[in-house]
Amino acid sequence: MSQIRCFPPLRSVLLVLAGTGCCTAAEALPFKASPVPGGVAVVALGGPVQPAKVTYRGEPVLLRRSASGWVAVVGIPLSAKAGKDAIEVDGQAVAFSLKPKRYPEQRVQLKDARKVTPNAEDEARIAKEQVLMGPAWKAWPTGFSPALSFHQPTPGSLTASFGMRRVFNGVPRSPHSGLDIRAPQGQAVRAPAAGIVVLTGDFFYSGNAVFLAHGEGMVSLLCHLSKITVKQGQVLKAGDLLGEVGMTGRASGPHLHWSLSLNNARIDPRLFLRSKR
Repeated sequence: MSQIRCFPPLRSVLLVLAGTGCCTAAEALPFKASPVPGGVAVVALGGPVQPAKVTYRGEPVLLRRSASGWVAVVGIPLSAKAGKDAIEVDGQAVAFSLKPKRYPEQRVQLKDARKVTPNAEDEARIAKEQVLMGPAWKAWPTGFSPALSFHQPTPGSLTASFGMRRVFNGVPRSPHSGLDIRAPQGQAVRAPAAGIVVLTGDFFYSGNAVFLAHGEGMVSLLCHLSKITVKQGQVLKAGDLLGEVGMTGRASGPHLHWSLSLNNARIDPRLFLRSKR
């Protein structure tokens, strides 16, 4: 299994915050805000100068300059509750609101019962893999700034799987934190946006997987691959080949699972999807 390489976070220039407030529009951003669990909130920071430090639940937040001033682009975890929430801007709380969203239920039948109820050996492996994956989800490589507009990484129909409350072989499990793309075994999988490969490996649930850090806390996980064609530390352009579709790990058939993470929160990739391949 690959070993992870840690990348230092980008440090903002220390500037004074001119004002704060809740954002109602982000005219210059190439996506629509969706302040729900599994979505993205856009919070206005006010004024023409960039704040020194913005965090959400302890994680650094991506910042952008919009037509109305600096805004925070905040990934909302599926576990978040509707109602009032807040980011922290230079030590001060800035509130924003989350709307409720109920995701449908998905029932899946797997032949491999251990992928539903792992044994003790599997549990030990999963625990080690979670430790290994932790820094990959938080990767913030220097010199990378995501365009916030992504290509579909492989051709195929998109399922409505993100956020679904999953039931495997009759056993409830955690919500689905990615988007599934139906595709044949061996079909090319390409980088949805530019980034650097921060981790590859063969994992219990994800199978053959690639973590691609796009910059500023935006990270893609592409998994269940039959083949990985990139190495850790490799810099990719949008559209570069990184692997092939498969059904490794916990999968009932060949497809691509694509998770997109922002400030260590898994969000719906469709929010940033602008074109299909």
